[in-house]
Amino acid sequence: MKLHRRDVIQRISLSCLGGALLPLVPLAPTLTASEGPIEIQDLRVISWKAPLYHGWPTLARRANGELLLAFSGGRETHVCPFGRVEWMRSKDHGATWSWPQVLYDGPIDDRDAGVVETSQGSLLVTTFTSLAYEPILLKAEKAKPGEPGAFADPKLVQEWQAVHHRIDGDARKKELGCYMLRSTDGGVTWSNRYRVPCNSPHGPTPLADGRLLYAGKALWGDEQVGVWESRDDGLSWNLLAPIPVRPGDTADNYHELHAVQAADGSIVCHVRNHNKTNANETLQCESTDGGKTWTMLHSIGVWGLPSHLMKMKSGRLVMTYGHRRKPLGNQMRFSDDHGKTWSDAAILSGDGVSGDLGYPSTVECDDGTMVTIWYEKLADSPLAQLRQARWKWR
Repeated sequence: MKLHRRDVIQRISLSCLGGALLPLVPLAPTLTASEGPIEIQDLRVISWKAPLYHGWPTLARRANGELLLAFSGGRETHVCPFGRVEWMRSKDHGATWSWPQVLYDGPIDDRDAGVVETSQGSLLVTTFTSLAYEPILLKAEKAKPGEPGAFADPKLVQEWQAVHHRIDGDARKKELGCYMLRSTDGGVTWSNRYRVPCNSPHGPTPLADGRLLYAGKALWGDEQVGVWESRDDGLSWNLLAPIPVRPGDTADNYHELHAVQAADGSIVCHVRNHNKTNANETLQCESTDGGKTWTMLHSIGVWGLPSHLMKMKSGRLVMTYGHRRKPLGNQMRFSDDHGKTWSDAAILSGDGVSGDLGYPSTVECDDGTMVTIWYEKLADSPLAQLRQARWKWR
């Protein structure tokens, strides 16, 4: 059965916040904080506006050492019409962060934000738009106070309607798409948004030959899962190859890809899987010819998703991912053989109070400090905040 994209968003974002089907392969153990390979130096909230909901961030490091963080801000909840693309900067390895700047605020919901610096020094920020909030608003409009679907505060219905009706229905449908913003002056000025053929939460990946590789999913159309390449610094994109579909799987249930080039030149790609086999696990495939062909997706024994991949200066690969069952939080694994095998899991955070958390991404600083940032609904905050761990290897 082919799902409409708004149903997919609600399903993978809401119904998977809690429990999940048991995997069909053995999973590697999770190490406690005291026995793991890392030491957490500090763990704190870095959001400036606690009365707002922050979601699906991406952290990137520029060649000059500056850290960039893009996310979906201005929100009221996990699915709502208020999302906009924001970003912050840090010039001291995440010790302090600038006030958030709104990069783009379209007429409907702007969601997951990726950010990357290209080999030419350009900055690219990605996002996609969604109307997943429409059925929620329709139900609230029809519900009487106290009935299922009714908002606790009737004024909220008026707020949602005010956003929803900024443009008409035909215009809203035309707004659906995957988009990119580009800056060639270090983020001082930005291009108008332009359409790109796919989306993934953390955006594209620079390759050693200067190309950009975008492992993602084409939304609002045929929903092809594949990799696209850019040879002009992110201005245009061409399909390089589809991701092979495992026998018994459907591509509809592959989501939120991310890729990295390993030190041996191979490319490792992770995929969020919601097919019955290995449900809610991260799957992996590899390419040894620059992304032209890919191995069949396979399990790596990791329950949790979606995954962000990064390569350290030493060549070690690091994957970070959300873990939406006990211990609720975010975990890390590493590979010293270019992604062929992965370590046991180490806990970055394990004190979550709900499954509304995750999407971590990680960078390495010049002094060896590692910084990981994710979003999370906390015990003392009904709205999700941006949370950061600064850590080092033992």
